[in-house]
Amino acid sequence: MIPTWMRVPSLEEWQRKANDPEFHDARNVGLTDAVRAGWYQNDTGELFRNFQICAEDVVVDVGCGAGGASLFCARSGAQVVYCDLDPGNIESLNERIQHTPAREPRGIVTDCNPLPLPEGFASRVIAMEMLEHVDNPETVLRELARIGKPGALYLISVPDATAERLQLPIAPPEYFKKPNHIHIFEPDELAGKITDAGLEIVERSSYGFFWNLWMSMYWVLDKAAQNDPEAISHDCTKPPYFPLLDSWTAIWARLISLPEAEPLRKALDEALPKSQIFIARKPLG
Repeated sequence: MIPTWMRVPSLEEWQRKANDPEFHDARNVGLTDAVRAGWYQNDTGELFRNFQICAEDVVVDVGCGAGGASLFCARSGAQVVYCDLDPGNIESLNERIQHTPAREPRGIVTDCNPLPLPEGFASRVIAMEMLEHVDNPETVLRELARIGKPGALYLISVPDATAERLQLPIAPPEYFKKPNHIHIFEPDELAGKITDAGLEIVERSSYGFFWNLWMSMYWVLDKAAQNDPEAISHDCTKPPYFPLLDSWTAIWARLISLPEAEPLRKALDEALPKSQIFIARKPLG
């Protein structure tokens, strides 16, 4: 018999449980955790701390995925161009972004090699969790540098190398094959590639201890349950979840609700993060 904490409930069962005001949904807790780490600062217009978006900006979001970053920028009234290899992502974002004050929103289906945009086009360039998927990261970084105006800011993130090595023995093999993660970047290695592309690194940071452990536990539980995962990505965060993951989520939510836990959250984000983050600038001349 499968233990209760191993059995994934039906969506209806999970929803009934989620209706309890004391329940903690991983998606909501993950967002709260991200905001604490510096993401999505609505009051200051910062997509990530020290990466502010304003209405005068021209933003290019490369590898936009579901479009969370593009929509944040769109709500500022910026001109937003969002690029992705998946036409479905672009089609969905085309619809959603029409309900924002974005100027001249435009979606482009592209593999980014090359980017179909002119040189010196953007004042803000975003490439979040996409370089690990591409065949030639160096070429893509040069394209990102090309489309930026002098002085443009860049927000670049990739999975942290320590987190990737943690998942290597437990994630399905497909997780580390095309079209998924085909590169693992050491922080100094990626820093070198960014500067080789002609950009100056302004700031380095990391975040995501909560999701790192969540995903690692997910792979272990999924293998123990002898499931074939429906999605080899963070799409796994769609409910229903394993009860043990709900328990981990509740523990983390309650812990970070304590002001006294903030130094611990920061330390764990540095020690075992999900992502490494770089803010870079294109030189003025």
